Amino acid sequence: MLQYSHEVQSMCSVAKGPKHGPAPIPEEGKWVKSYQISDISGLSHGVGWCAPQQGACKLTLNVKEGIIEEALVETLGCSGMTHSAAMAAEILQGKTILEALNTDLVCDAINVAMREIFKQLAYGRTQTAFSEGGLPIGASLEDLGKGLRSQVGTMFATNKKGVRYLEMAEGYILELGLDSDNEVIGYKFINLGKMMESIREGVSPADAYEKNIKTYGRFAEAVKYIDPRKE
Repeated sequence: MLQYSHEVQSMCSVAKGPKHGPAPIPEEGKWVKSYQISDISGLSHGVGWCAPQQGACKLTLNVKEGIIEEALVETLGCSGMTHSAAMAAEILQGKTILEALNTDLVCDAINVAMREIFKQLAYGRTQTAFSEGGLPIGASLEDLGKGLRSQVGTMFATNKKGVRYLEMAEGYILELGLDSDNEVIGYKFINLGKMMESIREGVSPADAYEKNIKTYGRFAEAVKYIDPRKE
């Protein structure tokens, strides 16, 4: 039973006026008044970070009627976080979004990403807010590149020695092309996702490596080529 303070018990009753329900939110092409967790559907992304901000997590969830039907966990910058992502992927699917919000997902960054995506889902700010029927289970994989690898950009630079491109969305950088002013005008890269797919299909590793080397920009016009990891 509810307990009331003496002050409240001594008050007279005042009738409540109109019933103010929740404002409708857009969900998968519909306007929904959400009263409970099962009223929430949508696909969206949340980004989180750990306490020392050493690493980050991008979390993608596809929620149908409050249940997480699909989870994609991508992590960056911390080896421990990568292992935590494996545990989080085991944990998340099949839970309600409220359960997931209140579950220890092992890593601070993944927990923060869950908090951020929960707010988007609860307020109707999802990627599928105006997409009729939402997206099918498995849609998060479209965010990944060829070979189902996360798209990563890794650049390093110093004031003394300048920039080094290490990895682009296209792949692992093998060489930078410099012009006569020592400015970067292009690069050579290996698409690791496509290379691994070729190897899995029976192509020899050496042939798969050579087959998936590409260049970008004015690489052929460069007057000097450097290995960004050694030079």
